Amino acid sequence: MTNLDTAPPPVIAPPPRPPTVDRRPSALPVLLCAVFMIVLDFFAVNVALPSIQARLHASSSAIEWVVAGYGLTFAVMIITGGRLGDLLGRRRVFSVGLGLFTVASALCGLAPNPTLLVIARLIQGLGGALISPNVLSIIGVSYAGPARVRAITFYGMVMGLAAAGGQLIGGILIQANLFGWGWRTVFLINVPVGLIASAFAPRRIFESRAQGRIRLDVTGTTLITLGLTALVLPLVEGTQLHWPTWTWGSLALAPLLFAAFASHERRTTRRGGMPLFDPVLFRRRTLLSGLVIQLVFWCGQASFFLVFALYLQSGRGLDALDAGLVFSILAVAYLATSFRAPSLTLRFGRALIATGAVILAAGDGALLVTVAHLGVSGSVWLLAPGLVLVGAGMGLCITPLTSTVLSHADPERAGAVSGALSTMQQVGNALGVAVTGAIFFGSLAGGYAHAFELSVAELGGLLLSVAALSRLLPERSVTR
Repeated sequence: MTNLDTAPPPVIAPPPRPPTVDRRPSALPVLLCAVFMIVLDFFAVNVALPSIQARLHASSSAIEWVVAGYGLTFAVMIITGGRLGDLLGRRRVFSVGLGLFTVASALCGLAPNPTLLVIARLIQGLGGALISPNVLSIIGVSYAGPARVRAITFYGMVMGLAAAGGQLIGGILIQANLFGWGWRTVFLINVPVGLIASAFAPRRIFESRAQGRIRLDVTGTTLITLGLTALVLPLVEGTQLHWPTWTWGSLALAPLLFAAFASHERRTTRRGGMPLFDPVLFRRRTLLSGLVIQLVFWCGQASFFLVFALYLQSGRGLDALDAGLVFSILAVAYLATSFRAPSLTLRFGRALIATGAVILAAGDGALLVTVAHLGVSGSVWLLAPGLVLVGAGMGLCITPLTSTVLSHADPERAGAVSGALSTMQQVGNALGVAVTGAIFFGSLAGGYAHAFELSVAELGGLLLSVAALSRLLPERSVTR
């Protein structure tokens, strides 16, 4: 699903395990607490958006930034976060990220206006980008053999549970209205968890660094940040501001910044440096196709959760808990197919990705037809067939897409490919929210049902293009 963070973060090739055995207790509970927080927060916020909009009198663009801002800073910093861990120490950078995420969660929960909430969400994304790539790196150097397999299995289970149950947990927290905090509980619940994890991190996690010389691509990070901001900013703000001249200038500038980024990465590689993105990734058809498909697929995930939550709560008048229960239909279908997806990938290869995308598009089509008939009235459970198809399609796409691309990467580039896939996931989340949000909020004059219909029509088209593009991938995954 979308956190958003269900595709594996960058896998940094670990150095040899230290010769002395570390006697401290397992680091896994601390790592998994952090993973659970950054994934849960991405999904739980969806059911809080209508309350945030009403209580803070937030504009439609501010609501989009609450989701897209998190994905944007996550995207541009996730590879640098892994490099910083290699250079400065993985435990140190993980702990800094955990501290940033905890403080930013408190700022989100205490935000008196939409501007400060969006700024805090940007900081949350930065914290998540420092946490995510270093978790698997720490697992790689802390565990070996069967213990490593168990650790990665628990890691995947925690991510899946946080993603699948995020909306329901968010709904429960908002409905409980602890201390009268309402939607703020979704963010403030991270504070005690983050503080406890931060206290145990120095005792449970031993420090490790990469061997060899590590360099940070500061210029590359700056260029890609400017390029993505120039692209996403006008898409989010354009509809509300009626597309002033600067929005078109910003959109025209974005391709130039991306071209400058690509040129810089090539020069850095020729000079023997460490580029943010290895240019080889864009010269091999399998890897380039996989990155493009990853981007297009994730453009439709965070955006779906955004517009569906608004349709259920602002359109139909459901409270956060009831909306979370509706989302749980999708979550159950997702879990059911995602457990079978790895074995099905080995058997069917790229055909499984195409099938999953078509099923997901069919789910969007079913929701479109149902909402066109019901509007914002009628039984909400009539949406169940479409939601089952959407969840099942997600489960058949997410893991197979990642594993298919990674299986065709050279072992020495597996970390770079995984980092690029994670970056494309977060870029897709941010870009998708901007584009689909513009469609949804731009058509609200016709009502929430009409806006949702147009949005899922666009999302269905994206998924059909994913099915078509999947033919560029190899027919079978490589078993490694």
